[in-house]
Amino acid sequence: MAPDTSKEQAWEFHPLTAERWPDLVRLFAHHGNPGYCWCMSWRLSGSAYAALDSAGRRQALENIVCAGTPTGILGYAGGEPVGWCSIAPRETYTRLERSTTLLRLDDRPVWSVVCFFVQRARRGSGAALKLLRVAVAYACTQGARIVEGYPVESRDGKPVTGYRYMGSVSTFRKAGFQDAGLAANGRRIMRFTADKNDLA
Repeated sequence: MAPDTSKEQAWEFHPLTAERWPDLVRLFAHHGNPGYCWCMSWRLSGSAYAALDSAGRRQALENIVCAGTPTGILGYAGGEPVGWCSIAPRETYTRLERSTTLLRLDDRPVWSVVCFFVQRARRGSGAALKLLRVAVAYACTQGARIVEGYPVESRDGKPVTGYRYMGSVSTFRKAGFQDAGLAANGRRIMRFTADKNDLA
């Protein structure tokens, strides 16, 4: 994909593939929680996730990647992996599909964004927005017409601790997402609809 030249050090973005797997390992392995969950929390049922340790979750994600299933977008700066956005068809997220809170709004095919991770030194620079915009564009090249996000924010507009990895409402809005529904517990469901947005 085309590099982003809006910062002094240009970013590049690429879908995660088997060839790029070592880059995700390098990004996650030394950064706390990503190296523990390996972005599998939404991809497995609760019991299956709990049954695996970090190594097992890493292997589970690698198996998905090597099978060619879409999993997300890696962001690079200076040739190094510095950011991640998990985006994939909703049905590949087992826990999301089984959720009694985040129910499907309708029967239309949907891709879902469930996680962001940005290297600490690059946080606060708009990196999540860059990742989200490229992730949406990627999903659309794969045939997606609707992309959903599920940000959780408190009344002061800040992401709730423990859910910050799911992004902020303001980030999704800047990327062209609109409110599409509320879950029973008040959680927000936001959608980007390709037919209503300019992807240029």
